[in-house]
Amino acid sequence: MNLTERINEDIRLAMKAGEKEKLDALRAVKAAILLANTERKGAQLSQDDELKLLQKLVKQRKEAADIYRQQSREDLFKVEDYQAKVIEKYLPEQLSGEEIDVIIRQIIASTGASSQKDMGKVMGLASKQLAGKADNKMLAEKVKSLLGA
Repeated sequence: MNLTERINEDIRLAMKAGEKEKLDALRAVKAAILLANTERKGAQLSQDDELKLLQKLVKQRKEAADIYRQQSREDLFKVEDYQAKVIEKYLPEQLSGEEIDVIIRQIIASTGASSQKDMGKVMGLASKQLAGKADNKMLAEKVKSLLGA
């Protein structure tokens, strides 16, 4: 079952269960998928594209939630935070910091990277290998620290 089919099925179930907040989040995902497919002139999204789209949606929700929290808008914060959590369920399980460190150390060893000049090479491989399993911002911070900032 691809992502679109899973989302459609979950929309149906949320409608039956009367889960309005979950329904709103799922409809936003469906709309984003439809928009992406339209931009590609009807071509279906690849799994990598779907992952990137979901990550983008989660990131948008989290950024909006942070802004709402800073502005003391708890009502809006809760909506964005809940939607981010619903969308995250469709992403692969995120790796822990220790697991990411091990993978990055392996990449550094295999590439022979030794300084900040090699960060691009390491980040390229790490981003590809950890797509959907780790946030790129956190990856960049870890690579920088392991290469000796």
